[in-house]
Amino acid sequence: MKPFLLRTLTAAVAVLALGCASAQDIKERTLKLGLQNPKGHPAVTGAEKFAEIVAAQSGGKIKVTLFPGGVLGGDAQTVSAVQGGTVEMTVLNSGILAAQVKEFAIYDFPFLFANAREVDAVVDGPFGTALHAKLADRGIIGLAYWELGFRDLTNSRRPIRKVEDIAGLKLRVIPNPINIDWVKALDANPTPLAFPELYAALEQRAVDGQENPVSVILANKFAEVQKHLALTHHQYNPQSVIVSKKLWDAMSAAERQILQGAATEAGRYQRTVSRELAAAQLEALKKAGMQVTELPPDEQAKLQAKVKPVIAKYSASVGETTLKDLEAELAKLRK
Repeated sequence: MKPFLLRTLTAAVAVLALGCASAQDIKERTLKLGLQNPKGHPAVTGAEKFAEIVAAQSGGKIKVTLFPGGVLGGDAQTVSAVQGGTVEMTVLNSGILAAQVKEFAIYDFPFLFANAREVDAVVDGPFGTALHAKLADRGIIGLAYWELGFRDLTNSRRPIRKVEDIAGLKLRVIPNPINIDWVKALDANPTPLAFPELYAALEQRAVDGQENPVSVILANKFAEVQKHLALTHHQYNPQSVIVSKKLWDAMSAAERQILQGAATEAGRYQRTVSRELAAAQLEALKKAGMQVTELPPDEQAKLQAKVKPVIAKYSASVGETTLKDLEAELAKLRK
């Protein structure tokens, strides 16, 4: 019954959208959307839903073609292509956009969010909207936030039962300063690598391990080259759905409304899928042979204490106002 109702609702919205705009307001367009994760990952599932909604609401005039699995290059390369207009859209970890707007680095702060409720309130509210608005000066339009999720730590050498077990591991990190520094704070060795290079680096033992949400670990078959998984939940990644400003400026108001509405609706769907699958994904990794550990409360507290100096270091670079605004939002939610 639910799929039928969804199709009916989508069709009704499409009729309304087309009814409010004349035919010439919606042009025939094909948009390229690049993603790092492979088909089957919740981010790609969300992108498939986005493409479906856009097609329905544009009467089939706007087609979104997906390029999953990093086939268009790593995140930095794809963002550059979006700015240049050769790739129309991408979905990526919001913190990576700190290379364009420094305030986005706050999304890489360790242990920033306690749960999904806090995340949704912050990124969907004034704070997240204001950060996305800053991208326009860099040739990018931020449409909505999806999620990658809470990150955990894997390696091929030993189980992680205490913080000291992390020391000495060579860990792949997202290529940005905060992620390099928090790994150093744990006395491990950070190795910045673009995501499409990660599986080969793990397989060849060029790195001992990596850190990503369970959904990414499963979808990219890291269990084939990693033995141990520690559920550290040390960082949460919102993902930004971004579109080239060159395309945006060339679109009519009706076309922009279709993309914006589809990104928001697909985002709600994508987060639901991501969160509903989490437990099953963890079980699948166990069945694939991964040994799963969790730090006891005192060790988790020690982990948080070890990375606090990194948060202090980068608080100045993201701006005092940015940090205070986010802390105020979180304080209201935690009352």
